[in-house]
Amino acid sequence: METKSPAGAHPVSVDTGEKVDGYLMADFPWYGLDEAFTGPRRLMHAGVTPQGTVEHGSLAHGEEPTIRVEKVPDAERFTVVVTVPCRPVRRSADGTGVLEATSVSSAAWLAGSGLLNCTWPAQMERALRQDWLDQQTMLAWELADDLTGEAWSELTLPVDGVPTPFHYRESEYGWVLAGSAGDGPDGAHIGAYGRGMSAYGLGFAVVKDIKAYEG
Repeated sequence: METKSPAGAHPVSVDTGEKVDGYLMADFPWYGLDEAFTGPRRLMHAGVTPQGTVEHGSLAHGEEPTIRVEKVPDAERFTVVVTVPCRPVRRSADGTGVLEATSVSSAAWLAGSGLLNCTWPAQMERALRQDWLDQQTMLAWELADDLTGEAWSELTLPVDGVPTPFHYRESEYGWVLAGSAGDGPDGAHIGAYGRGMSAYGLGFAVVKDIKAYEG
């Protein structure tokens, strides 16, 4: 299937086969929580174009969120880390146009929309959730394109032990953050979202063995 991602990302085909295969195809490093986190880890999905280029992916830490009609599951404790490779403006696969460069906003939007996808507002009827999700997803896009706006604050967290600045915001559904690690073609934009786990105590690191997330 395809997903459309604004804020610098573009339509991708989501890997639906052997999950780890999509991650192994990536030409960039994956980021997850560092060794201070000792809870369960698992793969979510890697976004892969029809040409086989990996555009982004997510790794989950902690409990698996469950969407419930009656209330937002406040007791859940989880953090999902999104990795987006640093890529410049480039030609589209069919040669008919150009693709925007990836940016911190790309990671912020993917993280914001990810949080929404595992959220069901209290007392909302099933028939109304898709309208709510569409509206809130557009808002997440607008917020991601305005990282210097009032909705965001600054938060410094370690990435491979190096203090790194992140943009951070909270909502009634959880928190979202986004920043960058590394420079040039080997760099990546890191997004994260979570609920029940404080973002202030987190640290990120390059994943040494992605198969450790197979669970």
